[in-house]
Amino acid sequence: MSRNDMKISKGMDWVLIILYFVLVSIGLMAIFGVTYKEGDPVLQSFLGLKSDYSKQSYFACLALALCLFILLTDSTFFPATAHLWYAAGIFLLLLVFPFHSAVKGTESIIRIGGFQFQPAEFCKISVALALAKYLSLPDTDFTKPKSQAIASAIVLVPAILTILQKETGLALVFFSFFLVMYREGLPSGYIIIGSAIAVLVVATLLLDKNLLAIIISAITGIVIFLSWRRIKRDKGLLIKIVLIWLLCVGIQRFGVPFLFANVFGKHQVERIYSTIGKDIPDEYLKGEQRSINEKTGKRDNTADYNVKQAKIAVGSGGLIGKGLLSGTQTRYGFVPEQRTDFIFVTIAEGFGFIGCVFLLGLYAILLFRIVHIAERQRSTFSRCYAYGVAAVFFFHIAVNICMAIGLAPVIGIPLPLISYGGTSLLTFSILLFILIRLDADRQMVLR
Repeated sequence: MSRNDMKISKGMDWVLIILYFVLVSIGLMAIFGVTYKEGDPVLQSFLGLKSDYSKQSYFACLALALCLFILLTDSTFFPATAHLWYAAGIFLLLLVFPFHSAVKGTESIIRIGGFQFQPAEFCKISVALALAKYLSLPDTDFTKPKSQAIASAIVLVPAILTILQKETGLALVFFSFFLVMYREGLPSGYIIIGSAIAVLVVATLLLDKNLLAIIISAITGIVIFLSWRRIKRDKGLLIKIVLIWLLCVGIQRFGVPFLFANVFGKHQVERIYSTIGKDIPDEYLKGEQRSINEKTGKRDNTADYNVKQAKIAVGSGGLIGKGLLSGTQTRYGFVPEQRTDFIFVTIAEGFGFIGCVFLLGLYAILLFRIVHIAERQRSTFSRCYAYGVAAVFFFHIAVNICMAIGLAPVIGIPLPLISYGGTSLLTFSILLFILIRLDADRQMVLR
């Protein structure tokens, strides 16, 4: 071993590496538990790449090779090529439009032989690097609108392209990078405005449109009454309040209906309404008639069925679970997409409450470790990149698990390092090991 290799080995964060291998192993075990069929020759399946667990094992080996390559790369390579990574990511996203394959309602996948590649997944790495590069520039100042606009554009351009590919779930992941901007000085007003809009959208779905408009108007009247003395001194304040009122009413009366009728697919709208326990309004059915269940007299809701089966599987796991190959809901195909979107359900039924707590504990340690690594960096680039990795992991973990237990709409977000999918596994592996490589040279100031 050379002197340089010893230096790299000494600087690596072994806690993060061990967590990575444990989580990948859990993922392989869970996928095996779902897809293995009694009597299948396991060895032949692995060698012939005929089963999902063998394909995932292949991608795990490929990810390991890429991780070793990253660890042997000079850490200055990543900030120096951040713009190239971003350009490559955007190029691949644009390449999807003429060469995509329609898979389960999405048009964001390119088929290469027997495998599928999703550029939107890879683009998370590109955005993390490009945003870290921009935030580390000396002239980046979030008190200036120019810096705010450029940083936002870095995030929003791939998000918009992903939405155009009917992959709204992955597009939402890019918004997690705003947490990185907030850590680096983005005014909190943007976070507050974004949260307020999210609350307004949910309220629009839950309440009658006219009732919500009355509530918004009443709140606006109270604000004007309480601020009347300030309004007398500053006439512009009244104009701002009225504009905000118009914006809120416009969002709930026109913005949300347009979004649900023209941007979201019928299955996405159905999943969102299923989460809040309501049927899709007729205007969002887009000319389709949903069948009526003869026994219950209610509309059939596929999304509601999927989540109910997932909840049954989670509950049936009990305290210690039924065992890896003994789960009835997951082994007999009652739970949809149980190797990808609902892989958490497989673990919950197989290993019960204790298994879920153990998995969540691993993820909590992983996230806290990444944040700890971020805060010990001397380089702004490394710190921003680390927070980008933490934001992406946190979003995926939170949304995926909430999907599995019915607290969030099913939007196709994989569980990091565990869900089946070669592109997802490679993406999270590269994200994490670039961080490990940067952290190995944490005493350096990268530009």
